[in-house]
Amino acid sequence: QVQLVETGGGVVQTGGSLRLSCAASGRTVSSLNMGWFRRAPGKERELVSAIRRTDSSTYYADSVKGRFTIARDNAKNTMYLQMNSLKPEDTAVYYCAARPSDFTPQYDYWGQGTQVTVSS
Repeated sequence: QVQLVETGGGVVQTGGSLRLSCAASGRTVSSLNMGWFRRAPGKERELVSAIRRTDSSTYYADSVKGRFTIARDNAKNTMYLQMNSLKPEDTAVYYCAARPSDFTPQYDYWGQGTQVTVSS
C-alpha cells in the first residue's frame, strides 16, 4: 500500500513562491507515475502537473506552465512542486497522487491535501 503525505502549503502574497512536498512510503517514487492536482472552491479537481515514472517526462496545465516545476528526489522518496509567481487563482487544496500503471489514467493513491492560499 502506498501512502502519500503532502507538506508545504500556506499563505503567500501574489508573486510569491511555495514548494510543496509529497513524501511517499510503501513504494519508491521512481516506480510510480505521480501527479499534483488541485481543487479550488466551487471548481472541479484539475491536474496541475505530472511526472512519468519511465522517462521522467513532465506535464503541466497551461495555467501553470512557466511558473510551476515538478520534480522528484529518489533518495528522499519525495516528489515536489515548486510554485513561483503565484496568483490568487492558484488558491486551492493541492493533492499529490500516484498510479503504478502506465496504461490507465486513474490515480490509485492520494494524499490528504495541503491548502495553498495566495492573497492579492
